[in-house]
Amino acid sequence: MKLYGIRTCSSVGKARKFLKEHNLEYEMVDYKQTQVGEDKIREWLQQVDIDTLFNNKGKKYRDLKLKDLGLDDDGKIEWMAKENYLIKRPVIEYNGKVIVGFNEELYSEIFK
Repeated sequence: MKLYGIRTCSSVGKARKFLKEHNLEYEMVDYKQTQVGEDKIREWLQQVDIDTLFNNKGKKYRDLKLKDLGLDDDGKIEWMAKENYLIKRPVIEYNGKVIVGFNEELYSEIFK
């Protein structure tokens, strides 16, 4: 299992805590140390909707004034690859599935 995000992110912290409490091992990929590229993002988008993956609620989105650009899907992918902080966190790869965001009920169902 791989968990992608930023160690200091509160949602990532909740996910890490959940995984630890349920004795689930994972490899952490921190965006501050390892850039996630366009190929990986496109791979995730085969399973999740772009509006689920693209974080248009965060500070980075506002700071970059991306709303003003009216980005299409390719534009969003390009920006996520350039600025990983625009990827909703956490992203978990588990048994061939991609899970985006922290949802305790969903995690309890998936990680039985």
